[in-house]
Amino acid sequence: MADLKFSNTFPVTQKRLLVIIPDRLSVLIKKGEITNRYYNPGNLFDEVHILMINSDRPEILELQKTVGKASLFIHNLPFTVKDFLSTLGMRPRLLARWATPATALAQQIQPDLIRCHGDGLNIFLAYQIKSQLNIPYLVSLHINADEDHRPSLKQSIFGYLYEKKRIEALKGADRVLPVYQSIIPYLEKRGVKNYEVAYNVLNPRNIIAKEDYNLHTPVKLISVGRHFELKNPKNIITAMKEFPEAVFTLVGHGPFQQRLENLAERLNIAEQVKFIHSIANDQLCKILPSFDIFVIHSQHWELSKAVLEALLTGLPVIINRRDGEPIPELQGAPVLLVNNSVEGYTNGIRKLIEDDSVRSQLGKKAKAYASKHWTPSKTEARYVAIYKEILYKVRKP
Repeated sequence: MADLKFSNTFPVTQKRLLVIIPDRLSVLIKKGEITNRYYNPGNLFDEVHILMINSDRPEILELQKTVGKASLFIHNLPFTVKDFLSTLGMRPRLLARWATPATALAQQIQPDLIRCHGDGLNIFLAYQIKSQLNIPYLVSLHINADEDHRPSLKQSIFGYLYEKKRIEALKGADRVLPVYQSIIPYLEKRGVKNYEVAYNVLNPRNIIAKEDYNLHTPVKLISVGRHFELKNPKNIITAMKEFPEAVFTLVGHGPFQQRLENLAERLNIAEQVKFIHSIANDQLCKILPSFDIFVIHSQHWELSKAVLEALLTGLPVIINRRDGEPIPELQGAPVLLVNNSVEGYTNGIRKLIEDDSVRSQLGKKAKAYASKHWTPSKTEARYVAIYKEILYKVRKP
């Protein structure tokens, strides 16, 4: 059983939140992917405890912005290879022993609410804590695993052993919060009914509205996202041969990185195609308005954070029609949908470069549409309302 590292002291405050996550926060800090008040929307809580299911020890000062004005505490309960073996491949009865220190932590800090990001082992901890201490918990889901996750044979075998308990933990949550509509079928297939779509809170300070829709010289296109099979921008890069008057910037990295850079070299457009492996989200949001067109490829059923940020900025967006069912949030949205082919992207890019009216109207309508649905102040306020609703139900006589 893993040892839980306790923080030294806990001041007496009004409201406490326990956040349980699988992420290594030091990695997110390095990538610049941390958002103001992400773990404490609306500064609702005075004290936030983050419990990571790993041994990561991030710099706490770098994370302070994620909890706003609250006091922040970091805890670790790693799930190691030794734990995997001792639980015989994550058998729930044996996992209960591993979870004991998390219950002890919750007993000590007495959180008013628990928030889980993702439905991995963290929801098992929340489920165990609630069963013993009656502390409510919320679970946010960020992908439809039936569509976007392709487990290995080993993961499938051992995941099967844990699946029944995982579904039980989802059903036991006081609210499940899918961050996109496309996740709803995943929940309904498993009989989870207590859910509500709550979109991710995007960068509340640095998303800036685009005001000037005159084309730059050269024309500036941008794409943001991890470079792998489901987000492979090879057709966009190939299409750039038709636009010597344009420069295409790709922000992101991934297993397809080298082959994409090699493709640009083979096409003799390496000077037109610029690769930026990583950029802090604050900086990215600030520079988005300086581009003319946002263009991306994705087979994910979910609408990516990068697309939402582009829409909120007011960039005209080109995105492919995905294989399978369309992205729910883009039905009726002001984006230019193209076929996932070199010809499809070529036609889409040409249309927006050559027609100033189409390009500017698409961007302005995108800004209005996105502000209505995903502006950070509205999405953050929704989380605050959900938290208050759950807290009121618990405290109500």
